[in-house]
Amino acid sequence: MTDEALKTTPLNAAHRAAGARMVGFGGYDMPVQYEGVLAEHRWTREHAGLFDVSHMGQCRISGNDAVAQFERFVPGDYAILKAGRQKYSLLLNAEGGIMDDLMAGKPDHDGLYVVVNAGNKDADFAFLQANLSGDATLKILDDRALLAIQGPEAAEVMAAHEPLLTEMGFMECARLMLFGCDCFISRSGYTGEDGYEISVPADQAERIWNTILKDARVKPIGLGARDSLRLEAGLPLHGHDIDATTSPVEGALTFALSKSRKERADFNGADRILKELSDGPPRVRIGLSVKEGAPAREGAEIADMDGNMIGTVTSGGPSPTLGRNIAMGYVPPKFAELGTDLKVVVRGKPAAAEVIAMPFVAQRYYRKPKA
Repeated sequence: MTDEALKTTPLNAAHRAAGARMVGFGGYDMPVQYEGVLAEHRWTREHAGLFDVSHMGQCRISGNDAVAQFERFVPGDYAILKAGRQKYSLLLNAEGGIMDDLMAGKPDHDGLYVVVNAGNKDADFAFLQANLSGDATLKILDDRALLAIQGPEAAEVMAAHEPLLTEMGFMECARLMLFGCDCFISRSGYTGEDGYEISVPADQAERIWNTILKDARVKPIGLGARDSLRLEAGLPLHGHDIDATTSPVEGALTFALSKSRKERADFNGADRILKELSDGPPRVRIGLSVKEGAPAREGAEIADMDGNMIGTVTSGGPSPTLGRNIAMGYVPPKFAELGTDLKVVVRGKPAAAEVIAMPFVAQRYYRKPKA
């Protein structure tokens, strides 16, 4: 994709001024790194990293029928979701394949606030626009930017701007005045670290970005480290680890299937998904420790110990935190048991690998103590 064809976020000039190396991603001109992926990865694990995720799609689904209509296409129970909470879910097609994964929540009492992936947002919005009925209406929030601050010092950094933010727990969300403007904020993220995602007016994004970066604990982080961080956290990337052919059961995302919705079986692809839950899926996403050789990247084949090709790597690379190579991929369920010895074929050479638990690095989300 040529530079001329790429869209830009409201922070494009700020990235270029900071010396970021820019690449095309999801149709946008985005920073892949500033000082280097390894340094940025480690900074986020140890301090606080600031990410521009304004290429993501933001929308509101409003009206009395908003939740009921949205639930037709996702397997989560949003009817019982309390105001001030959000939930990860999956936009499913009629066959139970994952059209996209998303976050949807109730930051206020006006239906749902939804964030979808950049590369899928036009298709997602068109699908919802065509299929929502009753008085449910879709409003695309293309006048907003989205920032994410992640890392063990993120909460302290944000508390300096709004002390109330320390009281939020993981997957809580709110609509409030922050940095002098109307913001949606959630305590969540894609790195496995504690942190926040902040939706701000596009025309205020650069001011807010620069304000947060004045704190010495914060550095700007590019998409390269975002990818290695989410890999360590065992989180799938749509279009790579999951896609429109993958079911939630195959993708090891059954936590997104609410018990009440399974009982009602009233969402897209329910027949296939419930059958896979009872009988087992044909393949399943696994985590791998690659014990020798080069990293196993997307597309590398997975073989059993007899050399039979049984699956494919969908994401992989070095883990800066663990100091070894890790990967995710798909194999038949009989090869998915923890401790199973397998091989990955990298540049034509088989290398030893072992099925291990995900997340590869412990997630450190902040969960409120139970009363």
